Amino acid sequence: QVHLVESGGGLVQAGGSLRLSCAASGGTFGRYAMGWFRQAPGKEREFVGAISKTGGITDYSTSVKGRFTISRDNDKSTVYLQMNSLKPEDTAVYYCAARSIYSTGTYSLVKQYDYWGQGTQVTVSS
Repeated sequence: QVHLVESGGGLVQAGGSLRLSCAASGGTFGRYAMGWFRQAPGKEREFVGAISKTGGITDYSTSVKGRFTISRDNDKSTVYLQMNSLKPEDTAVYYCAARSIYSTGTYSLVKQYDYWGQGTQVTVSS
């Protein structure tokens, strides 16, 4: 059983930055592809970014590419999401996810992940 805990959310002005962290426990972190998703009120959960199990491959949604950076530290069993140039439309609950079954790259669909954190709120004011 993999347990994921996100942190680092908060309230920030447009143009500001936040760094989210997701700490994993209960499994072999270095074997898992990881992803970040977000969900705004009344909307479906959407893909933000993903990173392969070694960190060598990353992928981003078009809406955050160039502004957000995903990284991981396998020694600390933690994945990060650095968010720069934040916009009000980035406001959402942000979730990290782990894919514990065999993986070779990155994954952008909710159904491709089998463990989820509880989420952390990010609010960007205009």
